[in-house]
Amino acid sequence: MSFQLPDAVDAESPLKPEELQVLRSQYEKEGEYVGVQTKFNYAWGLIKSSQRNEQQEGVRLLSEIFRNSPERRRECLYYLGLGNFKLGNYAEARRYNDLLLDHEPANLQAGSLRGLIDDKVAKEGLMGVAILSGVAIAAGVVGGMLFKGARRR
Repeated sequence: MSFQLPDAVDAESPLKPEELQVLRSQYEKEGEYVGVQTKFNYAWGLIKSSQRNEQQEGVRLLSEIFRNSPERRRECLYYLGLGNFKLGNYAEARRYNDLLLDHEPANLQAGSLRGLIDDKVAKEGLMGVAILSGVAIAAGVVGGMLFKGARRR
């Protein structure tokens, strides 16, 4: 029996508030003796959230599971990649996702996430170049105007 991870697109559909509340209640009920599965389920729900603070908490919980529960690392790698992607931490997202792909090169979900990460990095890279170009042009225009003004005096 193989555990099937959802596509990266699945993370874009947050749980309903009442569904997340069920996971939160179970997590809080277990308190300091919270089980790994309960913590994982809650972290998964938080990663799916559209609220940044909940996504950050989900990544934090998954990081704890990753460090303390080696048997859950595979699942954590994917969701740590996904959570960091949603938070805009693309280098971290790529690092976790690439670790998973190193062990499972045919993993379709990780392959899907790699495509999303690469697309986002490329788009933001182009936007960064455009912004820097615009700043350089503006600086040139202002510098030219200042230079002309200084020559007139």
